[in-house]
Amino acid sequence: LDVTLSPNPSLTFRTIGGILDFYLFMGPTPENVVQQYTEAIGRPHMPAYWSLGFQLSRWGYGSLDVLKETVDRMKHYDIPYDVQHYDIDYMERRLDFTYDKVNFAGLPEFMKEMKKDGKHNVVILDPFIAKDEEPGTYRPYELGQEMGVWINNSDGVTPAVGKAWPPGDSVFPDYTNPRTVEWWTQLCLEFKDVLDYDGIWIDMNEPSNFMRGQYPGCADNEINNPPYTPTISDRSLAEKTLCPDSKTYLGDHYNTHSLFGWAQTEPTFNVVQQATGKRPFVLSRSTFVGSGKHTAHWLGDNFSQWKDLRRSVVGILEFNLFGIPYIGADICGFNYNTTYELCLRWMQLGSFYPFSRNHNAEGNSVSKQTPAVFGDAFAKISRATLRIRYSLLPYLYTLFYESHVHGGTVVRSLMHEFTSDQETHGIDTAFLWGPAFMIAPVLEEATRSVTVYFPEAQWFDYYTVLPSAWKKNYATVSAPLNKIPLYIRGGYILPQQAPATTTTESRLNPFGLIIALDEQGQASGSLFWDDGDSIDTIEKENYFLAKYTFSKVSGNI
Repeated sequence: LDVTLSPNPSLTFRTIGGILDFYLFMGPTPENVVQQYTEAIGRPHMPAYWSLGFQLSRWGYGSLDVLKETVDRMKHYDIPYDVQHYDIDYMERRLDFTYDKVNFAGLPEFMKEMKKDGKHNVVILDPFIAKDEEPGTYRPYELGQEMGVWINNSDGVTPAVGKAWPPGDSVFPDYTNPRTVEWWTQLCLEFKDVLDYDGIWIDMNEPSNFMRGQYPGCADNEINNPPYTPTISDRSLAEKTLCPDSKTYLGDHYNTHSLFGWAQTEPTFNVVQQATGKRPFVLSRSTFVGSGKHTAHWLGDNFSQWKDLRRSVVGILEFNLFGIPYIGADICGFNYNTTYELCLRWMQLGSFYPFSRNHNAEGNSVSKQTPAVFGDAFAKISRATLRIRYSLLPYLYTLFYESHVHGGTVVRSLMHEFTSDQETHGIDTAFLWGPAFMIAPVLEEATRSVTVYFPEAQWFDYYTVLPSAWKKNYATVSAPLNKIPLYIRGGYILPQQAPATTTTESRLNPFGLIIALDEQGQASGSLFWDDGDSIDTIEKENYFLAKYTFSKVSGNI
């Protein structure tokens, strides 16, 4: 299937067959459309409060010592930081459900120390399992063999064998099979006793395979080579994945390919909840319609380039439309070496991604790419911007509550709030948190100002709290290296809390309210609050919800 959106506006569907079902969500507002859509596909999950803190990751720390240095540097500069991710280099020879007892000796103890320090740990697991280890030495494969959990070749009997990160060849679990869910659940629960994780990051789950199809190659038939193939990698449905005629529990891989990551997500969500006894954190690379019910997402392996910085704003707006509001991009870029200015501007923008994580690839020379490796000035600016994020986390958390209950967006375009203003329809360089907080990032190199469109409302500069003179107009605003332009919309009350270096600490701090009046001298807002990580607090009504109104006439709140 190939779907093209044209500016007419029109949609063109190209398909070789099948039934097309159309669901129409009538709105009338863009926000209503998203609410109706998520009512059909499933509301976004409610994230744990700690997962809204800043997160650090790298593929290629190489050793626990290097990771410890990274943590110490962040501490030295007092930069807010809640979550540490562990990419595949923590594993023994990239084998799932293991850790490297040489280079990462002491990892279980280190993760417990991080927890004592108020931080949280997220481990990566890949969906392919090595099949060529010495018999009796690698339980995940042997248990999977015994339980019959793999995707099979077209014969429906022999497991599909491909190549991925682990040594030798790999087989691929079929998460549409209930037996596979049992197998995965058991292994994840057992692994919790080895590494005390708080969340699981599931990667490569398209499923990714380093070949075109499995051994010995795909048969030349109509399923593997249909009459029409969309413009995809090498015009091959099997490129870097499995042959379409492979067999899954629900049928041909041709029909279930897009559901692989989706099918892995719910069992992972459930087992993290079971293992931790807390609200689950799952981060998935592959998503499908309805994935937001169980997972966060990031925009994939981006590049340390200015165009990728700019595109990330579009991606974050899009995934909020898809019902996956807990979304971010790799801050500073994953591939290539980042630069001082690009990384600084990306830290500023990334401080306002719903999912805020700095992540970096193996082999890049800016080896740790954290906000603490570029010197004092960079660290100070990153710290200041992240402290703004942390101070506004009660507002962001309240937006996630509203999204979970009513199904709307957390991050939205100006068009969502000012639909009748045609000028807002093409703006994808600035965005809003909810209805009331505008972020206008610098997206170009060597730029010290930004052209911002101010729709018809009273807008206040976040830093000076002075009202802007602009209304329904473009204005060029100053954006020196140490500043990302931020604005509060009049008529709204934003809850805030004194920031700290972790949410564990910040949640104990005093609250405040930012009251930004509209032209009638009025404002309203709300605060959702619970313990931050218990399961189903909303469903069990174990929370506090305040609605605030302010009127200049009465002077009362």
